[in-house]
Amino acid sequence: MDERPDQNFRERVTDSFARQKVMATIGATLTKVDYGVVEIEMPFREDLTQQHGFLHAGILSTALDSACGFAALSVMPEEAAVLTIEFKINLLSPGRGDRFLFRGEVTKPGNTIIVSDGRGYALSDGPAKLIASMTGTMMVVRGREGIAG
Repeated sequence: MDERPDQNFRERVTDSFARQKVMATIGATLTKVDYGVVEIEMPFREDLTQQHGFLHAGILSTALDSACGFAALSVMPEEAAVLTIEFKINLLSPGRGDRFLFRGEVTKPGNTIIVSDGRGYALSDGPAKLIASMTGTMMVVRGREGIAG
């Protein structure tokens, strides 16, 4: 991915992230935006856990889907947006940590379909622990009313 269709990709991703209300709801913040790579972080919150006290799989999926989607948006030209059309998540270890890091990276850019891979990590005092992986497929959207990058 050497070509950058939009030199303002960081600003577009940051603005789009700010409009995504679910990220604010779960307390997630955008911590890295590079061309084809996005990182989102969030603190542990008890109100986002399942019955055993682990971060709920739905929250993990939400954060990883967003990281993958915003990574895809970063490689799009200014007039294009992306929508997730499919993802598969592997839950590798219980979501237990002081905070969490979700990294999305474009694996296969394209004009109509983009594939992104994501990794979710639990962070505490020791090394980061891989807790989930995702592969997401995004469709490129152009010229649709109400859908903008």
